[in-house]
Amino acid sequence: MAQLRKPPGGRDARIMLLAQALDRAGTGVWAAASVLYFTFVLGLDSGRVGILLGASGVAGIAGSPLAGHLADRFPVRSLLIGAHLLRLVTLCLLLVVTDFALLLPVVAVTHLGDRAAKTLEMLFATRVAGDRRATYQALSRSSANAGYALGAGLAAIGLAVGTRGAYHVLILANALSFLVAAALVWRTREPRGRGLVTAPAPAPAEAAAPQTAPAAGGPSPWRDRGYLRFVLMDIPMNLDDSILGIGIPLWLVSHTTAPHELIPAFLVVNTVLVVVLQLRVSAKVKGPRQAAGAVALYGLTTLVCCVLLAAATGGGAWAASAALLAAAVLVTAAELMRSVSSWELAVSLAPREARASYLGVAGMAQSVQKSAGPLLLTGAVMAAGPAGWIALGAAVAGLSLVQRRASLRRLDALAGTPAPTAAAAPA
Repeated sequence: MAQLRKPPGGRDARIMLLAQALDRAGTGVWAAASVLYFTFVLGLDSGRVGILLGASGVAGIAGSPLAGHLADRFPVRSLLIGAHLLRLVTLCLLLVVTDFALLLPVVAVTHLGDRAAKTLEMLFATRVAGDRRATYQALSRSSANAGYALGAGLAAIGLAVGTRGAYHVLILANALSFLVAAALVWRTREPRGRGLVTAPAPAPAEAAAPQTAPAAGGPSPWRDRGYLRFVLMDIPMNLDDSILGIGIPLWLVSHTTAPHELIPAFLVVNTVLVVVLQLRVSAKVKGPRQAAGAVALYGLTTLVCCVLLAAATGGGAWAASAALLAAAVLVTAAELMRSVSSWELAVSLAPREARASYLGVAGMAQSVQKSAGPLLLTGAVMAAGPAGWIALGAAVAGLSLVQRRASLRRLDALAGTPAPTAAAAPA
């Protein structure tokens, strides 16, 4: 609570944290009600609902790099207000749009704005919080999880009523959260350094060099093979999201004797642990090199989690329940590791003069995982049975070691060589 009252970045950071919490509360309302709204109110079959969710996932992949590209050219504050208002408009359209052909672009644009807003929030935070961005990230995740939990609780009231009007109230509640968030962002001040993101203090040799203005264009992340490799390997480092939300519940239902009533407990465990522990975990990871070490811990934790899921099929209901709850705790620990490593490395591995566009590309990893992760788990991992989980855990653990080594090598290269130019970005 003391950190929330005086977060890194001061007044503007405090306002942004409140805006994020309200935004996530509204998002939690819609996340809990959307599938049921499409099914029971609009009358869509499961196939069309799947197409809607798939289209939104694909659109979300474009949201992060688009936001990063625009942030190199326009104020982040204005772009974020625009993203909130865009989602406000598209969500209100859901109140009147019932045709499936029109629903597709509405839902897709809503999700694109959602991913763009998340990237812009982190760009804003990284600029105002400076080298204390890890602490801000921890506060952000804690407040966001609390917001999600509040939103899901509010949605439960509307879902219990179950009428068309109740669903419309839930949609309006989410839309209202975007409007209030936009108003709060409007009260903040644009952080300095358009197109730049505050980085840790430079090395002595770098500090002694004369400071020059950044190039107008800066290097392109799409031509930087080393950074693209980091983003590609960061995709499996986000699989904890799909394992918790899809893998563990479906595995419980289809392959274990644990009671179905246990499923809500997984979300409760995750939410409570993130809110309570995120700041403490972030305090242990200082700087990009320790963040690279956290990547390796992510892989190890995910491996143990997957082994427990594989073992959950071998006992009775009590043994399966204990294994699944332990797996939920471990996947939450992996999430805590990922939250302090992924963004820190995404910032530190990018050249200073084009960090906004680089971070936009880095944000694609989470969006791609949200689209491909569920398919991987349901189509390959769980279809292979317990061996599928062990193979997944081993693969993630191995890739985490590769990611750690590659990140350390790139950090060494950035520390020992001049900033890259557009023609020659570091590998």
